[in-house]
Amino acid sequence: MNQIILTKLKSPKRINHLVFLVFSLFVLTDVVAQDSYGLSQCIQKGLEQNFALQVIRNREEIAENNFTVGNAGMLPTITATNRFGGTINSTTQNLRDGGENRSNGIHNTSGSAAVNLGMTIFRGFQVQNTYKKLGEQAELEGLNTQMSIENLVAQIVSEYYYYLEQLILFDNMAYAVSLSRERVRIDEQRYLLGSASKMQLLQSIVYLNADSSRYARQNEVLRSSQIRLNELMASDNLGEDICLQDTLIQINENLLFEDLLKLTLRYNTSLQIASKNQVISELDYKIIKSQSYPYLNLSSGYTYSYYGYETSDVRNQHVRGMNYGLTLGMDLFDGFNRTRENSNARIAIENRNIQFKEVEQEVMADLLTIYYAYENNLRLLRLEEQNLEVARENLEIALEQYKLGSLAGLELREVQKSLLDAEERLISVKYLTKLAEISLLQISGSIMDYM
Repeated sequence: MNQIILTKLKSPKRINHLVFLVFSLFVLTDVVAQDSYGLSQCIQKGLEQNFALQVIRNREEIAENNFTVGNAGMLPTITATNRFGGTINSTTQNLRDGGENRSNGIHNTSGSAAVNLGMTIFRGFQVQNTYKKLGEQAELEGLNTQMSIENLVAQIVSEYYYYLEQLILFDNMAYAVSLSRERVRIDEQRYLLGSASKMQLLQSIVYLNADSSRYARQNEVLRSSQIRLNELMASDNLGEDICLQDTLIQINENLLFEDLLKLTLRYNTSLQIASKNQVISELDYKIIKSQSYPYLNLSSGYTYSYYGYETSDVRNQHVRGMNYGLTLGMDLFDGFNRTRENSNARIAIENRNIQFKEVEQEVMADLLTIYYAYENNLRLLRLEEQNLEVARENLEIALEQYKLGSLAGLELREVQKSLLDAEERLISVKYLTKLAEISLLQISGSIMDYM
């Protein structure tokens, strides 16, 4: 009779089918009608909708708007002024012969209209250097936007694969629950047939409850990762269920340090920003030096004036005129302020050079550290894959022995735990290797390859 009951144990294929059903009911009940997301779709949605990135792009647009010849001072300025007014006066004149002249409420009017033009012809190359600086600042904001995009893409890719990792762990825990439930069924049948003690049955139930608790906690972790991914994509509904197209974490095992180093030195955004700051500090120095040169300004204007008189031989008069002029000047002494500004500008250039070397060193250190971790994780990945194969084979043997009654429940539990631990270690190493891969591509300026 015991043999008949034992033959009713589910085969591995049927157990896997049960795991799939449990997983589907627990996680995918609300996403049947949902569209599945691939990595490139998540990245595209994040780049289009992420709020922080929108702010960065607006800053870049402001810098581009500021990059004009007019803002640099290359174009003339034209102003127009208009005025109309008057005076109301009362006058008393005492004459020498004792007479008196009085005039009350004399209203005289006046009006004017003028158009004036001003232009800097020469200011010691200040205008040209200012225009170059505006261009460099626009490019700097573009690099800041590029860095923000790269950071966002790296965050989305990392969270995408973290979510995938949690899905796989969730699947593994569902499998563990199914094994524990099957063991409870076997021990219950054995107890009813008198071939197992009640203590053995109760212990199996304890194991089932423990696995079910871990299963429930994993669902919470899974949900948190899902919300975080929705946040990065700026989804309207942060609680929206996400169905991923990928089912495995694919690792790029062909990254070479020499290639990454060349790409980093050429395309790393942090290095480009540091280099751009060097150029801007040098232009600031040239702009300050320009104050030592003479300056030449052009001015011109056209004026129309009207005067109206209430008491006079002249009733009114109209004046039309044009003015023009060149102003040549030079600042001779300003309390040594220019000397101070030049000295500070040179120090600023030196600081930018030091900062570039610092950034370069940090980038190289990160590249070396992460690449060593990447190589080590690849070696661990091979080891954990072998461990998993051994653990699976060991579980198959243990299950057969347990069916035959030649293996204790505690030993079966240990074998089952070894398999689950091996699966968790493998998926953890895969995720850590993927993180190293993401970081290496980000440092080398190749993070957009995930698109």
